[in-house]
Amino acid sequence: MNRRLSCFAILLAIMLNLATPAQGTGSVWIIDIEGAIGPATSDYVLRGFAEAETAGAAAIIIRMNTPGGLDTAMRDIIQAILASPIPIVNYVSPQGARAASAGTYISYSAHVAAMAPATNLGAATPVQIAAPSMPGPGEPAEEETSGTAMEKKMVNDAAAYIRGLAELRGRNAEWAELAVREAASLDAAAALESGVIDLIARDLNDLISQLNGMTVSVADAEVTLNLAEAEVHFHEPDWRTEILSIITNPSIVLILGMIGFYGVILEFYNPGSLIPGIIGVICLLLAAYAVQLLPLNYAGLALLVLGIGLMVAEAMVPSFGILGIGGVIAFSIGGLMLFDTDMEAFQVGIPTIAATATISALLIIATINIAMKIRRKRVSTGVELLVGETGLVLADFDNEGQVRVGAEIWHASTSSPVKKGEKVSIEAVDGLQLRVAPIQQKIQGDNNHG
Repeated sequence: MNRRLSCFAILLAIMLNLATPAQGTGSVWIIDIEGAIGPATSDYVLRGFAEAETAGAAAIIIRMNTPGGLDTAMRDIIQAILASPIPIVNYVSPQGARAASAGTYISYSAHVAAMAPATNLGAATPVQIAAPSMPGPGEPAEEETSGTAMEKKMVNDAAAYIRGLAELRGRNAEWAELAVREAASLDAAAALESGVIDLIARDLNDLISQLNGMTVSVADAEVTLNLAEAEVHFHEPDWRTEILSIITNPSIVLILGMIGFYGVILEFYNPGSLIPGIIGVICLLLAAYAVQLLPLNYAGLALLVLGIGLMVAEAMVPSFGILGIGGVIAFSIGGLMLFDTDMEAFQVGIPTIAATATISALLIIATINIAMKIRRKRVSTGVELLVGETGLVLADFDNEGQVRVGAEIWHASTSSPVKKGEKVSIEAVDGLQLRVAPIQQKIQGDNNHG
């Protein structure tokens, strides 16, 4: 009986232990955000969160050095942080790093915000899609700084968003709003003094040491971090992240789209060749996938497609450069407008646009040259080409008979008798009958004429 009670007590203890969530006995996961925050970054971070949760991590540290990024990618990361059952620490590191724009929002959303010395954060004003409007005739200059209604909506939305994050984490909400409305920035020491961050750490070891024993609120529960003996796991980007980083590069998107269009066009020109068509369709699908992840400007896309269409039309119906030049201009403008953001990392590079436009222009020039050569070339088909050719007499005849010209047998007439096997020169074509003359006679006639 006592043995049964002991087994039952052990089983109950195991079940209770499994039912109690671990509060810091696992490893510390390190996830790096380096550079502009885009679709590849958010995918990498969110998958890192999921893997850390599966592994029973005690805490996740986001090491950040970013100039900002896309709003959609930033909000995906923030939503994952707010829903995370694991404490998230945002650490602006190494020294000299920054958490500008989108990085500031993510820092405010984290359970613990930390910075290394000589780092900064802030400048969280939403990027303006369009340039400021100029005042009209008679309007005061102050109107220029007031912003459009759309810009005001963007700023107010961003200010309310970051203020909500600040109030959730108990951080300085007034400065957060200044960072949005006036692009304010702070260094590490000033951020700690102003209540924007929770601590300053020299390096990763110093950060983990300061986090050990700290109590944070996670999912409406108080969790005390026990990181004294926690292992550090670095979550490295995998092949999926690398590929996503490549295909969501705006310049690569433009190149993929060009290859796709030209591949499909070549397939239509040469049905059954397969390789250009397959490559073209794959490139178009990759470009379409990347475009739906990026802030697309539909006017830019329309100009881009129009430009490609005009260049293709030039190749199919040569207009001696009119359609082609218009296509290059539309293509270049569309490439510059393709993505609706002022973040340099998510714009098509001018060198890429120049290179693709130059290649297209060269193809157009080659097409025009071919068209001009064809136009200057003499007629290469028709019975008129038989004049001056040589025929072979098939049987003796004085007036009319048959001659062989190449692989064809023609009815012929002559003013001088010819014999079988004799070569004759074709002088004229009258319907389906040739007028011929013996070659010797023609040569003598020419000499007498001379």
